[in-house]
Amino acid sequence: MGTNDLLEPVVVDGRHLRRSEVVAVARSRPPVHLHPGGRAKAAHAAELGARLAKARPIYGRSTGVGANRIEVVASDDTEHGLRILRSHASGAGEREPVERVRAMMIVRLNQLAAGGAGVDPQVLDALAEALDAGAVPSIHQLGAIGTGDLTALAALALALCGDQPWPVGSAPVVPLTSADALAFISSNAATIGEAVLAQADLDSLLRASEVVAALSFVALGGAAEAYGSPVQNARAHPGQLVVATRMRRLLGFSPTSRAGRRLQDPFSLRAVPQVHGTAVDAVERLGVVLDVELNARAENPLIDAATGDAWHNANFHTGYLAHSLDSARAAVYPVAELSAARLGDLVDPDFTGLAAFLADGPPGSSGVMALEYVAQDGVASLRHTTLPSTLGSAVISRGLEDHASYSPHAARLATVCVPALRTVLATELVAAIRAIGMAGGLPTGHALTTAYEQSRAALNDDTSDRPLTADLAAAGVLLDGIGNVR
Repeated sequence: MGTNDLLEPVVVDGRHLRRSEVVAVARSRPPVHLHPGGRAKAAHAAELGARLAKARPIYGRSTGVGANRIEVVASDDTEHGLRILRSHASGAGEREPVERVRAMMIVRLNQLAAGGAGVDPQVLDALAEALDAGAVPSIHQLGAIGTGDLTALAALALALCGDQPWPVGSAPVVPLTSADALAFISSNAATIGEAVLAQADLDSLLRASEVVAALSFVALGGAAEAYGSPVQNARAHPGQLVVATRMRRLLGFSPTSRAGRRLQDPFSLRAVPQVHGTAVDAVERLGVVLDVELNARAENPLIDAATGDAWHNANFHTGYLAHSLDSARAAVYPVAELSAARLGDLVDPDFTGLAAFLADGPPGSSGVMALEYVAQDGVASLRHTTLPSTLGSAVISRGLEDHASYSPHAARLATVCVPALRTVLATELVAAIRAIGMAGGLPTGHALTTAYEQSRAALNDDTSDRPLTADLAAAGVLLDGIGNVR
């Protein structure tokens, strides 16, 4: 029995796939089970699509694709679908990592089980088997602009039907008919899968950022007043209220606590609920959009069982996803700015009462001075991701396809945000733990004791001038779990 057999299976029915399940399939490889109801919906759509294609032109089945929609395909042309797949499997750039490919595969399987594509149910069986077997096709990063991940899904389809090898693992070959080809690739599953992983990572880091900010708050002697209920209820944005409440709990404050070293703290302490709250709301909104996308029937044409007809449409346009990704990235960036600003306060004796740069050695020792450079490099990397992808557009396929959301680029930039934000928060965490330790540690029974002790155990307690690279790496790992320490 493999280790993945010990995990709770993910049941795919086209209606109830959760983001957490996509993350699990991508990273932990639990068993994947295709629900009989989802398979039945796919089978019904396949039968309906075949029947309709005999009665009237259906895009991609009895016609060419793109501007070739006016070209009629002979009913006995059994190679039409294979030509579509081969010509569209033309991605470029770096290969996608295994976890993002697996995310794409589970998303597409669930979409097909929703019953809007008309793909033969045997293809769903094969896709589920490939996931269980750990088979991963070669998918390149470049080749989509937000109107369907055609190159990526065509490469997956060619692996399933045996036309291309599986670079990782193997799976049984399934025949693909001409009716299956466009129906299979008419999806944004690669973009959605990547966005799910990025959203999960950003959500986790935002929770961790609150713990890190709270540790800095202690080291800097912040004033509780700014987090008080009277203040937060006076401007009751949802994320702001949530963050303020969590910060009070982390710090052991009551809703009306006021004490602190200063009359007013720097913005980097005082505005945590406002800045972090904006990011919490934006990342949650991205999650809501993804919940819809995961279980949507977004194929063109839509094979609709309720009306018994095929509907040519633009549900492949991912404007909602692109805009929510843009908003999330823009909202996360100021969180990093505040973290870097708090780091600047942590190295300042006027704020901590400790040695400059938290140095512990002869005069002129540098301590954690270099961390500011690392943090600002990470902040700059994040800043470069905030340009809205939705500002771009394209006119292709002889003018027929004259708009694009660029959601793949929005998702790719969200992926870039994760290590950059992790690095910035890691620098603050290393400095905050050192500052608290140099000041004598936390008071007995403090709400942050668990997070502090875990961090102390993972980080090197040598305060002499030395390379801090290993500390930053350890702090980055700590961030994956520290957000759950409450």
